[in-house]
Amino acid sequence: MTGHSHSPFTERSAFSDAREALAEQVDQHGRTETVPLGSAVGRTVGESITAQRNVPHYPRAAMDGYAVRAEDTFGASDRSPQILRATDEEVGPREARQVHTGSKLPEGADSVVMIEQVEEVGDDIELFDGVSEGENVGPVGEDVEAGQQLYEPGHRLRPSDVGLLKSVGNTDVTVFERPQVAVIPTGEELVQSDPDPGEIIETNGLTVSELAESWGGETTYHDVVTDDIEKLKAAIRDNLDHDIIATTGGSSVGKRDLLPEVVSDLGEVHVHGVGIKPGHPFAFGTVEGTPLLMLPGYPVSCLINAVQFLRPAIKWAGGLPFEDPPEVEAELAEKVYSEPGLRSFARVQLDDDGETRVAKTVRSSGAGVLSSVALSDGWVVVPEQREGLAEGETVAVQNWEWSP
Repeated sequence: MTGHSHSPFTERSAFSDAREALAEQVDQHGRTETVPLGSAVGRTVGESITAQRNVPHYPRAAMDGYAVRAEDTFGASDRSPQILRATDEEVGPREARQVHTGSKLPEGADSVVMIEQVEEVGDDIELFDGVSEGENVGPVGEDVEAGQQLYEPGHRLRPSDVGLLKSVGNTDVTVFERPQVAVIPTGEELVQSDPDPGEIIETNGLTVSELAESWGGETTYHDVVTDDIEKLKAAIRDNLDHDIIATTGGSSVGKRDLLPEVVSDLGEVHVHGVGIKPGHPFAFGTVEGTPLLMLPGYPVSCLINAVQFLRPAIKWAGGLPFEDPPEVEAELAEKVYSEPGLRSFARVQLDDDGETRVAKTVRSSGAGVLSSVALSDGWVVVPEQREGLAEGETVAVQNWEWSP
């Protein structure tokens, strides 16, 4: 649906429909780059990775003890120990060589007797327990075999992953480039500091830029663009080389809400108005193939829509794995009111009395109250089909600032 900036919302898209429509417009950019392992944590694998070598690349002792030939230990017991000659060389018949965990298994040996089962007697050792061939030995490739498939494109690298990659011989890794995200705050009332009466400190663009970085994007945070059609068009045209453009402010239906009209002139508006609260004045479109997300100007509305729409768009564009933020269960301290037909987001603080985790609403309304988000521990999503949530109800509190 194409919206017009100076008309009331004629139709609000359901949240799921808006998310699906956005997914259809965001293409994975497919660009890759090679980075050293030391810079790879958090990046997303761009091509299949196989092991270049075995780990371990030699047979190794899995225990402290003596390397032996298993056949020489048969029948050993506390009452009838086997006596072998200690050696520092290749292990021959009736010989044993001391080894430590991780040591290369000496030539001629095929197993290790644990140190607890051995007693040194002069140049000999007495074995009080027999072993079978291969016992207490880590064979070549026990951990990883050369040629083994390790990671597929889309896997987000963790510290343990880069350790494994180094162990198999990698010094660098091919990853997807971070999606390029342009964040453009708009509004003639916005200033960066020292506001006069009627002026507002610009916070939405800064916050969205930092969130986009934490979600895997590479962000360009632009200066404020005033409410002027030609200046807005110029700002959008100048950033069409980015994978995604996100604007803040000017997305609703007032006289100064020019962005839907601007985007419609330059390209196409696909959604204008979404059934969520707070945050229904969200819109998005495309200009010359570049997705453009128009986030509302009220801070809470802006943040909610950034999490619900910009975050998945960045993941999709960058080939990054997308998963919903983690949730914890809590008991509502009071009733939460919501409007049927709208997906609502109630900001809450968590308290744990040692027995029950309790969620207390910070503020259930007020799209412009930034502190209601900044001072909360998460939010409770009230689905469209519910008319509020009851006091004492067990709910899922979503940690929306989580950044995998």
